[in-house]
Amino acid sequence: MQNANYISGYETYLQDVKQVSKNTLSSYMRDMRQFDQYWTRNVGTTFCKALGHDLEEYIKWLRRNGKSAATVSRCIASLRSFYQFLMEHGTTQANPATGLVPDKAVKKLPQILTNREVELLLEQPACVDSKGYRDKAMLEMLYATGIRVSELISLDEDDVNLSIGVVHGKSWSKERMIPLYPAAISALEEYIHRVRPHMISAQDESALFVNMGGERMSRQGFWKIIKQYQEKAKIEKEITPHTLRHSFAAHLLENGADLRSIQEMLGHADISSTQVYAQLVKKQLKDIYHKAHPRA
Repeated sequence: MQNANYISGYETYLQDVKQVSKNTLSSYMRDMRQFDQYWTRNVGTTFCKALGHDLEEYIKWLRRNGKSAATVSRCIASLRSFYQFLMEHGTTQANPATGLVPDKAVKKLPQILTNREVELLLEQPACVDSKGYRDKAMLEMLYATGIRVSELISLDEDDVNLSIGVVHGKSWSKERMIPLYPAAISALEEYIHRVRPHMISAQDESALFVNMGGERMSRQGFWKIIKQYQEKAKIEKEITPHTLRHSFAAHLLENGADLRSIQEMLGHADISSTQVYAQLVKKQLKDIYHKAHPRA
């Protein structure tokens, strides 16, 4: 029961003191529940008696069970954070997770859609009913701006200025202004002026994009929309909302945009996060060369 109390206290600490995001909290607590199961089955003592080699055995167990380098590295971060919490509360004198060495994760280049695949996807919503107009506006907005799906669904109606053709997400983690291309403006005008007023459940609803119940769209709801149109377009690549963000950045770069401008539009704090798209474009050019050059 003592270990369960430690985990419960740690969860409260992450929420109230560290104020971590919901995703981080969920990941860390999932890691701790897994560690608790392993510890109870293989060791059976209180967590505060753990030594460095005990935790090393746990990490080896994770690797033997096929956990990816990224998962193992996150589990190590979870353990370090957990034992730091125990130290701060005087439960243990040292952090046994300090010596754990994270795996080197192999960075995969993001998958992007070709220009034709993007066109196919954007053509799928049939503008014959409210859902079709809304879905068309959402997909056009996502590809026009490269914003994250969390930013898309957080948009309010007054975040979009169609008269000058920009979206300005005031509630985003990094506030920025992104231009919209004409087709996106047109789709948004149709949706905002003709469709949205009949979809919202209350006149004071501020959300730009709402579900069929008239309330703010959820991540899960938009995920289903993407999957629906991927299947309809018969695109074999696995498409997520982030795929359009990656495609937006890579296509801008292919057509001459500079990395700093793309960084600003994507809201990246560090240019290194944006440089991955330069690697992606170079790889594509290499692939094209080797496929097309008669002597390659």
